[in-house]
Amino acid sequence: MRVLLTGASGWIGSAVVPLLLADGHDVVGLARSDASADRVAALGATPLRGSLDDLEVLASAAADSDAVVHLGYVHDFSAMAQAAATDRAVIDTVGEALAGTGRPLVIASGALGLPAGATEDDRPDAGAHPRIANAAALLALADRGVRPVVVRFAPTVHGEGDLGFTATLARVARERGVSAYVGDGANRWPAVHVRDAADLVRRVVEHDEGGPVVHAVAEEGVAARDIAAALGDAIGVPTTSVAPDAAAEHFGWIGAFFAMDAAVSNALTRERTGWVPTGPTLLEDIAAGHYPGTASHS
Repeated sequence: MRVLLTGASGWIGSAVVPLLLADGHDVVGLARSDASADRVAALGATPLRGSLDDLEVLASAAADSDAVVHLGYVHDFSAMAQAAATDRAVIDTVGEALAGTGRPLVIASGALGLPAGATEDDRPDAGAHPRIANAAALLALADRGVRPVVVRFAPTVHGEGDLGFTATLARVARERGVSAYVGDGANRWPAVHVRDAADLVRRVVEHDEGGPVVHAVAEEGVAARDIAAALGDAIGVPTTSVAPDAAAEHFGWIGAFFAMDAAVSNALTRERTGWVPTGPTLLEDIAAGHYPGTASHS
C-alpha cells in the first residue's frame, strides 16, 4: 500500500515508518521543514513538504494513497482551540478525499480524560473536549465510505527519547528536589512503549478487525506513587506527597493531569487485533535511565 503519514518525523510516527516499510508499504511523510524532511528521508520514507495547514497538499496526497495515518498534532497548551481546529480541518479534508473508497483513515487521540475503566466501545461526550469531538467526526465518516480508526494513545508513550509527560515529571523532580505524587498517589496512568504503540498503528492500517476505536495501552494503569518513586530513585531525590490543592503550584500545568485516575481497558484491542505488547514497562524505562537527570541518562 501507499500510506500517507502526518507526524512522520515525530515521536510515534518515526517508530511507525520502519514497521510499515518492513511490511512492504510505500510511506509518504508530511514534513513541514527541511529538518523534518531529512528525518523522514533518513527513515526510508518519501518526504512531502507541507504543514497541517496545507489542506490542498493533504487532499491531493490522500487521494493518491491507499491509507492515511494522521498522527501530527500541534501540542500547544496555550492555543488548544486552534490546535483542535487544525486537527479537525485535516480530518475533514482527508475524509473528503477518501470518501467512497473504503480506505482507512487512522487518527491519534488520547486515553487521558476517559472515565476510569473505559473500554474501546465507550464513546465519551463529544462536547467534553474538542479532540473528542474530532474523533466523533472521524467515526461519522464511516457513513461516507471511509474506514475510520481512532487510536487512543496512553498519556505516557515511553521509551528512549521520550520528551512527553514523564520527561516533564522528571524535570519537575530535579527542579524541586523531590519526586512527588498527588494525595495518596493511588490514581493510575496508562502507559505503552513507543514500539508497541507503533505496532498497533501498523496493525490497524493493514487489517480492519480491530474496529473503529483501539487503545494503545499496554499497562492499563500504573499508580502515580509508583511512577514518582521510580523517578525519585532514578534521579536520586526523595519521594513525597503533595496535597491536591498544592498540585498546580508544585507541578505547574502537568499537576492536573498527574492527579487524574485514568486507567482504561485494552482487552478489546488485544482480542480484536491480536496485539501483544512486548516492550519494557514504564517503570523499567525510568530505571533504565531514559529520562534527563536520571543516573544512567547521557
